Amino acid sequence: MSDITTLSFEEAMRELEATVGKLETGEATLEESIALYERGAALRAHCEARLREAEERVEKITLAANGQPAGAEPVEGL
Repeated sequence: MSDITTLSFEEAMRELEATVGKLETGEATLEESIALYERGAALRAHCEARLREAEERVEKITLAANGQPAGAEPVEGL
């Protein structure tokens, strides 16, 4: 298994979905299930952190009187 911190959001989501799928089958041993659950929890936390980072980078485009983009400002409430 790769280091979670190096995964992109998309990679982490794919792995999380696969992990959940393995847990849902019920075919893993108790120890394997615990390890899968722990990995899944870490993947979920990583995905949430990546989403927060993306939200903080989202900018609202401001328009000038003529309707042309005049710049950007941070989204309020983040």
